[in-house]
Amino acid sequence: MKSAQKGTQKSAKSITETSKAFTEEERGAIRDRVQEMKAGKGEGESIVVAKIAEMREPDRIMAKRLHTIIRESAPALGPRLWYGMPAYAKDDKVVCFFQAAAKFKTRYATLGFSDKANLDEGNMWPAAFALKGLTPTEEARIAALVKKAVS
Repeated sequence: MKSAQKGTQKSAKSITETSKAFTEEERGAIRDRVQEMKAGKGEGESIVVAKIAEMREPDRIMAKRLHTIIRESAPALGPRLWYGMPAYAKDDKVVCFFQAAAKFKTRYATLGFSDKANLDEGNMWPAAFALKGLTPTEEARIAALVKKAVS
């Protein structure tokens, strides 16, 4: 009987330690990922638009504009969430994503590209870009990058 209690105590202790190992933001990302896995394939657009609507300014403005640029530049990419972030996938593989600055309390948002993006240039190339704002110059560059990523 004593060994059964000891086993139960270890389990409870390890659960407590595990929950302390993650920040609230990380636990939120885990919950988001579980929801993403449960979502149906046809729900991508509405889920991404809803996630963007939850964002604070200026992230929301950038995310809305990026969503439009990506959808227009690469219609083959389907919107979906990826670890709680708006992402765009081809053949169910994420090609690019938007990380809001507020998500991880950083000073800038990020437009990132996965290894599925066709952006290779020699032995080294950028895979993520810091975004503090969007002007027509950045928008044109993003459109070109997204088109190249899916080429």
